Amino acid sequence: MSKARLRVSYLLVVTLATLLHLVIGSLFWQAVGIAALLLYLSTLAGQLTRMAKGLLLAAGVLTALAFWRSSTPGQLLFEASGRFAFFATFVVALSMLRLPAYRSRLVRRCGKSMLLQPPSRRYPILSLGSALFGIILNIGVLNLFAAMIEKSNTLSAAQGRVWVQEARQRRMMLALLRGFSLAPLISPMGIGVAVVLSSLPELSWLALAPYILGAAVLIFLVGWAVDFLTGPHPPANRDQVSTPSLRPLAQFSVLLMGIVALVFTIAWLLALRLPIAALLGAPTGALLWLAWQRRKLGYAGLPAALSAVHRQLPWLLSPSANEIVVLGAAGYLGHLCVGLVDTQQLAPLLVVLNQWGAFNAVLGMLMVVGLAQVGVNPIVTVTLLVGLLPTLGIEGLTPALIGASLMVGWALALMSSPMTASMLILSRFTGVPATQIGYRWNGRFLVASIPLLAAWFAWSPF
Repeated sequence: MSKARLRVSYLLVVTLATLLHLVIGSLFWQAVGIAALLLYLSTLAGQLTRMAKGLLLAAGVLTALAFWRSSTPGQLLFEASGRFAFFATFVVALSMLRLPAYRSRLVRRCGKSMLLQPPSRRYPILSLGSALFGIILNIGVLNLFAAMIEKSNTLSAAQGRVWVQEARQRRMMLALLRGFSLAPLISPMGIGVAVVLSSLPELSWLALAPYILGAAVLIFLVGWAVDFLTGPHPPANRDQVSTPSLRPLAQFSVLLMGIVALVFTIAWLLALRLPIAALLGAPTGALLWLAWQRRKLGYAGLPAALSAVHRQLPWLLSPSANEIVVLGAAGYLGHLCVGLVDTQQLAPLLVVLNQWGAFNAVLGMLMVVGLAQVGVNPIVTVTLLVGLLPTLGIEGLTPALIGASLMVGWALALMSSPMTASMLILSRFTGVPATQIGYRWNGRFLVASIPLLAAWFAWSPF
């Protein structure tokens, strides 16, 4: 067995054992998942980025601190390790949807249809389309669509006008970036929802939805307005062929709604929380999609779909090592911090924060954005704050308001920080420094949107 296949085997044991624990509540299977997780982590030498290594080092330091400060270190570390295994399982489950998506002709037709829209419709369609595709492809949508944009945005298409070509590149890349950053807000299966709901058991997605969906609409409208006002608006190319149909995008939307409906149905039938239902629904939806693509091969395509999953799992999951470690270690650290922090020692701080009431949600949002500018991954900040803020008992700061504001801060961080993976990918495709994309290209949008979002959370009607 190759090392890649062995690594994936450990990861599958983590996934299956964690799912069994979450569905039937067996601590034995949670222990099996944690043991397999340790074996998986032991195979990652030389595979991890500096951030992933730093988080593992911080996890080791905090583990030693737990033995020193906690009265029940064994229980605390076991629960924190279970959080690590949960987020590793989440990455694996959502990654399964990429298998049928990467081979889908519908996905390619959608991309071409969106890029060939007239300038007046290109921003909203490309932004909404990248948000929808980001739900399934995650960060892969940036590689896919950025490559399509660079291929289609030729000098001949701009009628030899270099300034038009550069303006189109800026506007389409920003539409792609802002749309992708909305995916964690609008998706019930998103990683932001998983982090918030798993940390706040008393909170449901329905309670969270008005805040995050309202903020997503606000971000979209501000982005569209800034794109229109900053232009430019060159004369249309008269030689351009007729506008392509948006029917492929409508078909993809129906497919996506089917997968989301499957997740909600599983949650309802099995009486599971939404993040756990997503862990079951995403792989099931991926398998059904693969089977549909191979339905002509007999037996409704299921044997061929299972064969494809077995064959391509190493290719699919091997690049996810850093994502698994960063997200899992952030969950681990967040749980330990909440367990080790004595809220009574925070009494002086609580006196100050109580005066701000619900406006503390805005401060949390700004903290996520600000720390992202100096390289602190939003996953880490959100995981820590969503675990800590509810324990302070600040008047007017409800769990839904906490979770939603931190998720919006996460989205804004993806649109602004030059140190996020999304910004680095666009910088690679465009040849433009990430700082220029985040601060110069996107500066007007951030200046306009942050005060409006702050007002949304400070005086929300919900």
